[in-house]
Amino acid sequence: MIPVLVTGGCGFIGSNFVHYLLETDPDASIINFDCLTYAGNLANLAKVSDHPRYRFVNGDITDRDAVRKVLAGGVHSVIHFAAESHVDRSIHDSGPFVRTNILGTQTLLDAARKYGVERFVQISTDEVYGSLGATGAFTEDTPLAPNSPYAASKAAADLLVRSYVHTFSFPGLTTRCSNNYGPYQFPEKLIPLFISNLFRDESVPVYGDGLNVRDWIHVRDHCAAVHRVWSSGRVGEVYNIGGRCERTNLDLTMALLDATDKPRSLIRYVKDRPGHDRRYAIDCTKIERELGWKPAIPFEQGLRDTVRWYKEHSDWVANIRNGEYLNYYERQYGAR
Repeated sequence: MIPVLVTGGCGFIGSNFVHYLLETDPDASIINFDCLTYAGNLANLAKVSDHPRYRFVNGDITDRDAVRKVLAGGVHSVIHFAAESHVDRSIHDSGPFVRTNILGTQTLLDAARKYGVERFVQISTDEVYGSLGATGAFTEDTPLAPNSPYAASKAAADLLVRSYVHTFSFPGLTTRCSNNYGPYQFPEKLIPLFISNLFRDESVPVYGDGLNVRDWIHVRDHCAAVHRVWSSGRVGEVYNIGGRCERTNLDLTMALLDATDKPRSLIRYVKDRPGHDRRYAIDCTKIERELGWKPAIPFEQGLRDTVRWYKEHSDWVANIRNGEYLNYYERQYGAR
């Protein structure tokens, strides 16, 4: 059995990865290390809470003693999802992003070195590359040019991993993925936010002119890619992960209106956020060529499945849409 520490395993992508690994890799046992911030939810993993190859540990990656304690028990690999990840929140207050994404990663790296971890996968984002014009795509050689406090904190964490590989021959790898969607995503992010609003016949807030472009990938495809990098990737390398599915925010909004059978009148344009990157696009040729991974879930199918999941899990959404969440929503987007 290979003991794997998954940080941030109660979050959106982390919890999907825990499910994926338990379903597809019988040789892996999982320790889920999560401090349960507002975006971490034990309910995401209720179905596997008593699985014989799964264990939850409540801990903060910035807590050196807690991190060392969990790694001292014997961990083969660390797959590092834990992060503050919402751009809008980083604009309001970058402090938690610096603390968790940079200092937390450094704490993990030092402990992983101390206890001889054999693989360390840093889960990052295409946002570290900055913004693109109308053409082209980010490759692994694209210079880092982060434009939000969130992206800057992730770029700093990526560079820490790179420095440990170079300085200490540390077994680190980095993945940079485009926008994810799918089950268990906290409803401050675009797709679950819009779905939950539309189910309630509430307006959906579209930033600016709605023509900002993102590449979308189903979280299950992302999990399969991370698993491939962890098991077969080359130490020291960066692997871009994308869905080859560019959509403007307005096109995506229209698709969600169609999927929920709601009228165009529910679109509400709001003031654009500061420094909003115009376009992201990922070139994932490297992971396709070297590791044989490709996205498998067509966007139209994935979006339908996602809408269906949120409809069937309305209690999960209702439990999150509490006072703190609603206060944040009003602060960010104004009156509904």
